[in-house]
This record gives sequence, structure tokens and C-alpha cells, in this order.
Amino acid sequence: MPSTVSTSASDHCSRAAPIAGAAVALAALAHSLPALAGALPALRAPLGISDHTADGAGCALTFDDGPHPLGTPAVLDVLEREQVSATFFMVGEQVRRSPALAREVAQRGHRIALHCDRHRNLLRLTAPQVSEDLARALDAICGATDRPIDLYRPPYGIASTAALLIARRRGWRTLLWTQWGRDWQERASAASITELATRGLGPGSVVLLHDADDYGAPGSWRKTAAALPSIIDAARERGLALTGV
Repeated sequence: MPSTVSTSASDHCSRAAPIAGAAVALAALAHSLPALAGALPALRAPLGISDHTADGAGCALTFDDGPHPLGTPAVLDVLEREQVSATFFMVGEQVRRSPALAREVAQRGHRIALHCDRHRNLLRLTAPQVSEDLARALDAICGATDRPIDLYRPPYGIASTAALLIARRRGWRTLLWTQWGRDWQERASAASITELATRGLGPGSVVLLHDADDYGAPGSWRKTAAALPSIIDAARERGLALTGV
């Protein structure tokens, strides 16, 4: 990495040109709004953001917001039954509540990744706050799972300049997604989650789901677990190997 990335996040943020912050916000917005989706590829590469599997093949299942004492075991049981591995973007404050469960996710062969320590919009935080959040999350997740971190996904898919600089300095790949089930919503059903998560599914797709309901509708993980076999079946029917990210 260039030596300029080794300084503190606050130093970087104070020196960053306003256009950098605008690019981050636009990249996040482009990811959410179809009208701007065409702008994302041009924006994400300079910012170190990707939304496909590393080799552009297969299909990856990813889960945010856990571990959760009920949701995570339910998801793990489906994955084990289907003989599929997934990636879990964990939250530090949830890991501290359930360290043994976080360890179990790793021991059952799934990839461990970093989401945040507290689930907040990073654009509302100062650079030192972002740095502290990521440091606390890293300590909690690595301490519980004994696994190295090389993947990062910011809350809501919205990264700040400080977060991207920290990710780059640490050698993390910032990964968004190509499909999501909107499974955190109260109105979601297993059928709607499946339909959204498999719409346009193809080589290199990254599917975003949630194994926890701490930041979504109560009990939403039940619908996710119910939809998961159908999502896996849809990927297999399209000839997509369920691979890592």
C-alpha cells in the first residue's frame, strides 16, 4: 500500500478533497438507485469497492448484522443441511453479546467478515469515530473467532472516506452486493425475499441477507431462514456454484 495510507484516518479525512466524500456518497447512492446503477462501476474501482465475487464466477451468500442467538443458528442449520458455506459480516456489539456463537460460525467453516461495531450511518460520524468503531469491531470479531479479517461491508452499504481509507490501509476488500432480499422489512415474506434475492442472479452475484433482527423488523430472521433453501435451489438451477466471495 502507498505510504500515504498509513497515517491516521483523521489525518486522511482532514486532507481529503471534498470530491472524495462526494464520490463515496454518489457510489452508495448509485448502488441503491437503478437510475444511477450504471455509474457504479466507474466509481467503485478508485474507491476500492466491489460488488461481485473476486473471480466473477459462482454466487456468494452473505449475511449481515449477527451473530444473533436465534437467527444465526437457524441460518447455520440450513447452510449445513444444504452443504453450503457463506460469509458473515459481523457486528462487534453483537459478538460481545454472543462470542461463543461467533466462534461457532467460524468453526463450522464459514468466512468471517467485518460489518461495524455499532450499526450507524458512517456519513454521520467523524473520522475518529469511524476509526474507533472499526477498531472495536475488529478486536471483538477477531478475539471471538480467531480468524483474520480481509472483507468489510459498511452499514447500509454506505462507506465514508475515512472508512475506505482504513479498509485500504488494512488490506480489506470493501464488498457490497448485487442482490438483496430486503429481508429486514416487516412486510417481507419468504416468497418476497426469494424473488428479490434471485432476480437477475448470475455469475459473480453477491446476495445480501441478514441472520439477525436487531436492526430490522422483530423476527425477520425467521423469514430469511425459510427463504434460504429456495434461494440456494435457484442458484443451483442456474448452474451457479455457491462459492466464497
